[in-house]
Amino acid sequence: MSRIAKAPVSIPAGVEIKLDGNSLTVKGVKGLLSHSLHPVVSLNIVDNILQVVWDQDDKKATAQAGTARAILNNMVTGVSTGFEKKLTLIGVGYRAQAKDNILSLSLGFSHPVDYLVPAGISIETPTQTEIVVRGTDKQLVGEVSAKIRAYRPPEPYKGKGVRYADEHVVRKEAKKK
Repeated sequence: MSRIAKAPVSIPAGVEIKLDGNSLTVKGVKGLLSHSLHPVVSLNIVDNILQVVWDQDDKKATAQAGTARAILNNMVTGVSTGFEKKLTLIGVGYRAQAKDNILSLSLGFSHPVDYLVPAGISIETPTQTEIVVRGTDKQLVGEVSAKIRAYRPPEPYKGKGVRYADEHVVRKEAKKK
């Protein structure tokens, strides 16, 4: 029995939800997101509350209901408030600069790394060692952040690299003589 799927999703003011068969569109102040629901799951919308309905005897339907509810909640949150991830560059000479839709990274390689920012994502660099990734789609924000981090993940000896702002890197002790 899915406990996530039982929780209702409250729809804040300024968010429109349009259901057309299995296709769902959520529109808000930050943007527009769409998703196609699995056929075993359906939705009820009553008084700005969204409820997921499924056959509770079917295990696959129960799993899909929990997934659908989580995705719907993330869509509603994304178009109303949005999502953001903060990354920090740690290392001598490590710098980031955002210009238009290109993020230019200097990460200790012999060449600069240029990352083309996908549509729906905005990247800011408040300082040369901080990157803020913002967007309405939670999955896309996380994916872009992970790709940027993958260019130079934090190493365990000195901790140099690109890391999430809230990430804790476990440091190793250096080799002893």
